[in-house]
Amino acid sequence: MAFVRNLLGAKKILGRSVTAATSKRATSVAPKGFLAVYVGESQKKRYVVPVSYLSQPSFQALLSKAEEEFGFTHPMGGLTIPCPEDIFINVTARLQ
Repeated sequence: MAFVRNLLGAKKILGRSVTAATSKRATSVAPKGFLAVYVGESQKKRYVVPVSYLSQPSFQALLSKAEEEFGFTHPMGGLTIPCPEDIFINVTARLQ
């Protein structure tokens, strides 16, 4: 039961927008104190996460994976995290 509450809370905090490739809103600026990231394998989706996540070891592991795959050149123009969307949601749900 607690897992379901965490997962629902994560979706609220993450503020997922529609698919980045087809959304005009996806190019909008993230609010102060938040960071936009693109997540997914073939279809990238834009998530807005608190910058406080950057100091968390589990989120840093995702960032390391992004660095290994893309270096400092990200194809979406923003930070792209190469992992399945459900794993990203699971990791971020634990950070709350």
